[in-house]
Amino acid sequence: MVQEGYILDYISGKEVKATPEEIEAVQVFSKQLVEDYGYKKGLIQTRPQFRVKARPSDTEKEYPVDIAIFEDTKKDDDNLFIIVECKQKNKKEGRKQLEDYLRLSRAYLGVWFNGEERLFLRKIEEKGKVLFEEIPNIPKLGQRLEDIGKFKRADLKPTHNLKAIFKAIRNHLAGNTVGTTRDEPLAQQLINLIFCKIYDEKFTKREEIVEFRAGVGEDLEVINKRIFNIFDEVKNKYGDVIAFNEEITLDYSSIAYVVGELQNYCLMDSERDVIADAFETFIGHALKGAQGQFFTPRNVIEMMVQILNPTEEHKIIDPACGSGGFLIDSLRYVWRVIDKKAKDYSWNDREILSEKQKVAVDNFRGIDKDSFLSKVTKAYMAIMGDGKGGIFCEDSLEKPSNWNSKTKSKIQLGAFDIVVTNPPFGSKIPVKGEEKLKQFELGFKWKKDKTTGKWIKTNKIKEKESPQILFIERCLELLKEDGRMGIVLPDGIYGNGKLGYIRQFILEKAQIIAVIDIPKETFMPNTPTKTSLLFLRKLKVGEKLDDYPLFMATCKKCGHDRRGNSIPEDDLKDISVNFHNWRKENGIRY
Repeated sequence: MVQEGYILDYISGKEVKATPEEIEAVQVFSKQLVEDYGYKKGLIQTRPQFRVKARPSDTEKEYPVDIAIFEDTKKDDDNLFIIVECKQKNKKEGRKQLEDYLRLSRAYLGVWFNGEERLFLRKIEEKGKVLFEEIPNIPKLGQRLEDIGKFKRADLKPTHNLKAIFKAIRNHLAGNTVGTTRDEPLAQQLINLIFCKIYDEKFTKREEIVEFRAGVGEDLEVINKRIFNIFDEVKNKYGDVIAFNEEITLDYSSIAYVVGELQNYCLMDSERDVIADAFETFIGHALKGAQGQFFTPRNVIEMMVQILNPTEEHKIIDPACGSGGFLIDSLRYVWRVIDKKAKDYSWNDREILSEKQKVAVDNFRGIDKDSFLSKVTKAYMAIMGDGKGGIFCEDSLEKPSNWNSKTKSKIQLGAFDIVVTNPPFGSKIPVKGEEKLKQFELGFKWKKDKTTGKWIKTNKIKEKESPQILFIERCLELLKEDGRMGIVLPDGIYGNGKLGYIRQFILEKAQIIAVIDIPKETFMPNTPTKTSLLFLRKLKVGEKLDDYPLFMATCKKCGHDRRGNSIPEDDLKDISVNFHNWRKENGIRY
């Protein structure tokens, strides 16, 4: 057992003090060296720390190196390859110290990383002078320096820590980009580059070298020309999503930096929603929290989709789709169902692609009132496999008759097999207006009959209502009879005595299938609001239920702590398996 105040070092397995430097930088980059760059732990030294000279006459070697990477397992001065410095929080001081380490050692590559931003340096010795130049990245194991960026499509691998990479990009751009420093314009620019990256991954053959790349010493104009060409192709192919007059406006140096940070990885196969990660990193709580919009963690999304178990036959909608996390994960889930079916029926690649595109176009719908978020989802769906025509910028709580004609043609109440969503919630963003509220039963005031204990709807319309309450009713309206729903709701809905009418309303309209309590940390650090997941089946007209079994579960750990840092404990991953075992044992249709 690790003693309090200590953590286990990822490389050596030794106990080290749990300082912010260790947790946020040394351990994070150590793991990236192994998982993303392919270096074996036997080539890396963290504890005890390898030491280099502080000055030419230093025989004691006074400088301790945070992470040292070697060319072989001897781990001596002669085969020291890369030095990683994590002590200095300030980039200027970090670079100065890193240059000192490199100048007086045999290493010729260096990395400065403080948990928020990264810098890659190359040491050049010529004519008795030691010079340093920034490079796009460091080589993977076995790769030459001059081959950085020259990856075949098959060489790209997903990373396990996209958020750390996006955080580094955000902080670099905010401090160095010429012309734009505000988060939202920077987010738009990064997302444009992400679309270029995903497009390049999708349309580059496995044995061809990708175009989204930046090499060591490569001219910035050459790098940018490649990226601009990709962006033109993205706009030509997806002109109804990304306007032809839209531009990548970052300066050349910033574009090269972003490309260098992302070029090693395959974003299409990443474990987390890359767009949501990027947007959350750039926009964060300050801009979106006031609107009640918080991004649902990937493990919560995956678990909810697995419980809902969509197939290629189901019509699916998220009426508060944000950056598209639920829709993208549901699409991937259905595609896996199609892949299995294709294997059973021996379909060829063209038949598989056709079926996947048809499902994306015909069966997936999303609505969000934020124009930027709906645009992001449109573009992301387009690049992942079409379905862009099913995403709309609308207010889901508005009267459907007031929606745009295109929206009305694609989305009707009572038309969906599955609704999955995490609606905005909070009393600070109330829904107001008589016309809007009177379309909902939950938009009226209710009173409790003292004799029967039942709640009765009055004829008085409320002055305002929190959006999550109205979303419950709208989601049920969107469902077909027998359709199923998964929704994230604050815990007050389940236990507040004054909200008993909502629970009564739900029970009159639906069979509650499952309630899953998730930890308070789930949406932290963005919001401490405690939530649970509610799963329903919409009743058929006239259907009445007696007592029935109900699946309930409590998750104590959600894979990250209050600050958003990853932790190994995650109770969410086993819930869907337990649910489906319970469902089969009890003969529950879901």
